[in-house]
Amino acid sequence: MSNRHLARTIAVQTLYQWDFNDKERDIKEIMDDVKNSFAPEFDDGKFIERLVEGVVNNNKEIDKLITKFAPEWPLDQITIVDRNILRLGTYELRFEESIPAKVAINESIELAKTFGGESSGKFVNGVLGAVYKDMGEKEIDKKTEEKKKEKTKEKEKEK
Repeated sequence: MSNRHLARTIAVQTLYQWDFNDKERDIKEIMDDVKNSFAPEFDDGKFIERLVEGVVNNNKEIDKLITKFAPEWPLDQITIVDRNILRLGTYELRFEESIPAKVAINESIELAKTFGGESSGKFVNGVLGAVYKDMGEKEIDKKTEEKKKEKTKEKEKEK
């Protein structure tokens, strides 16, 4: 398991507990408890904290997006696990400029397959795919595409 995947796993577990407790318990305390329970030696360079705080600080906007792109599912009817995976994925898509969209979506799908129900992966993919289509391509994705094109051109010149 990669460091970033482990960090996202801890972030989802933290957000799950926070949401399960009606957002009343201190999020940093939950995060520390989860990290100490599952990965006490893990040094993530504060990535977990950035993700969790990002979701909490942008929670209203994130929940509006989820509601908009999952209209058949009122937020309180989405399972707690799926809801918080969607929150994390939406946060990474909309607010984390350094994370490519494909990474945010794929990581969320993997988390949904691991922690959610039988159809969680498809549900998360559908909602995050709609969020992505609405927002358009991220700057980092554009730069990645440009680099790929440049490498392809360089390889063609070498032939």
